[in-house]
Amino acid sequence: MFKKKPNIKPLSPLKSSDRRRTADQIIADFSIDVPVDANADPEDKTAPTACLTALRKSLLPENALSARFTTTAGPDLKQVSGTVYVGSHGGTNGEQRVLWIKFFDKMYPTVYTLWHNPCIVPLLYTPLVVVEKMQAGADLMTPGLQRGPPFPKKATKGAVVAIASLEAPTVPMAVGTCEIDVSALDKVQGIKGQAVSTFHWAGDEIWSWSSTGSSGGEPPDLIPGWDEKPDEDTSLAERTAAVDLDDQEGGISLDADPTKRSEAENAQGIDGEKAPSNQDFVDVIDDKELTTKEIDDAFKNAFLYGVRHHMDHNKDQPNYGLDFPLSQSHVMSQLVHPFLPTYTSARAASLQIKKSSWKNIRKFIRHLDKQKIVKCKDRDGNEVVIVDVDFKDQQVEAFIPYQLPKKDAPSGASTNGKSAAPLSAESSVGQKLKLVSLLRPKEKLAPILHASKADPRGLFTPAELKQLLIAYVEAENLIDPKNRRLVKINPQIADALLGSSAADNAALSSGTMPRDALAERMVTASSPFHAILRNDADIADTKPKAGAPPKIQITLETRSGNKTVSKVHGLEPYHIAPQPLADELRKTCAGSTSVDKLHGSSPKNPVMEVMIQGPQKDAIMKALEKRGVHKNWVEVVDKTKGKKK
Repeated sequence: MFKKKPNIKPLSPLKSSDRRRTADQIIADFSIDVPVDANADPEDKTAPTACLTALRKSLLPENALSARFTTTAGPDLKQVSGTVYVGSHGGTNGEQRVLWIKFFDKMYPTVYTLWHNPCIVPLLYTPLVVVEKMQAGADLMTPGLQRGPPFPKKATKGAVVAIASLEAPTVPMAVGTCEIDVSALDKVQGIKGQAVSTFHWAGDEIWSWSSTGSSGGEPPDLIPGWDEKPDEDTSLAERTAAVDLDDQEGGISLDADPTKRSEAENAQGIDGEKAPSNQDFVDVIDDKELTTKEIDDAFKNAFLYGVRHHMDHNKDQPNYGLDFPLSQSHVMSQLVHPFLPTYTSARAASLQIKKSSWKNIRKFIRHLDKQKIVKCKDRDGNEVVIVDVDFKDQQVEAFIPYQLPKKDAPSGASTNGKSAAPLSAESSVGQKLKLVSLLRPKEKLAPILHASKADPRGLFTPAELKQLLIAYVEAENLIDPKNRRLVKINPQIADALLGSSAADNAALSSGTMPRDALAERMVTASSPFHAILRNDADIADTKPKAGAPPKIQITLETRSGNKTVSKVHGLEPYHIAPQPLADELRKTCAGSTSVDKLHGSSPKNPVMEVMIQGPQKDAIMKALEKRGVHKNWVEVVDKTKGKKK
């Protein structure tokens, strides 16, 4: 529901009467029992009122605010609206969070409310890997339900429920609506379909909203009060540890080894053909993904490996060659990614920080800080940087290096069909680059290309297109005998290259048109492609990309009054690694540099941006020229003067 950021209007204070009325409606809708003070005097008529007041404040604090919001929902992205109720609990250090959401006259608690008010809604359980997929927006399928039957009696169709993982059964991580009567289920094996439609989860845009603009609050490790199952059910988490997940009908189902029955199935005491097996609701998988714990261990070990690598190869340098503070991007690109362990291709594909228990690099660094391996601090409110590493930490000293995977060559960086070495700190210095612009003719040019025996979906240079036009004109005998620069216009040329402009109408009237003008029309009627060739790479070994050739952009802008910074992005297509360039510019310009994702770039394929203190356009240009970049491939935007060069 809230995978994309909703538009929340300005907040306004909630009147005391409205707050009490809303809290009473919540108590009635969710059938919440008002607590009774056993120590209260039976003759004290104000005792029940005091308990009710305390419950109201717990559900909807006195500092509550409200606001309307709009967002999109459903496959057709229909615009919908509702109301959010914002407030703060003691557990959130006074920071205001969204506590309730009113949507289509139904109230939904957020995870912040559930973490502060146990048992106000039924709690369902599922393995952690299922919760992780729900946090990506998937729904909970019936086979994913665990710790039952029996299931909570209030988990009826249309009821609002919370979902927690088997690994953290007292911490709700998602909120949704029952699509079926879960309480009536007597089994889940072999039953397909959606059980819970996910509405909100820890990690969505509602969770991340705060009054101060900080990131979402971390879930507690344990919340007393939520109904926990007896210890004998803990083995259920172990039995699902090897279970994989796959989307089914837009939601989640469980995948497991279908060749044998699980302990839970054996415990049912049913033999023969009627005995349910995992094969009834799963697919066979040959190579299971890594578990969350394995991913966590892989990232932590990679960081330890990266630190040890610097210690072993930079013994004579201060801090073993690490220049503090270390940005998040530097940690990932220089200390983690190059040292991730070797796995099969399917298992290696799951080595992503978003699939770890931390979900992002910021929380990963904070985890290392808690273990006292590093010291970190917040910078600019949105990033955590490492300010020191304890090189004598026991985990660092006791770390044993392991086999590293072979690096793949970067796309488009092949030489005569042979894989090139991966980009390293100096691999782009001294490289030779060649920018090739190509054209793919549009369908209306197909008759001319067929007549010239050329591939109508092929890629050609402008000169090659001109030669194809000349070949066609000569084959059709369309050259004007009086002026060989003129071409007679036949129906094919008229349909493919001429429009309804005045010049085209004049050409149709005269029956001829200059050959060069027709060649320009051929270029205009084609789609641009480009390829950036490195060193001795051949165009035949490279897959050209659609669109005009990209430009490296250098931006000069003013910050904090009169301080100028220089930014450069668009380096990757030119085989330039951003971090080594930043390291070189830091020394050349004698100022601090940083590398971070360009604001607005795709999360799946981010564009990195290098920032340098001061007006450093000339220094950046010299560094790019050393890496084979022509000045015509660079665009300079000077925002300090409000003009574009």
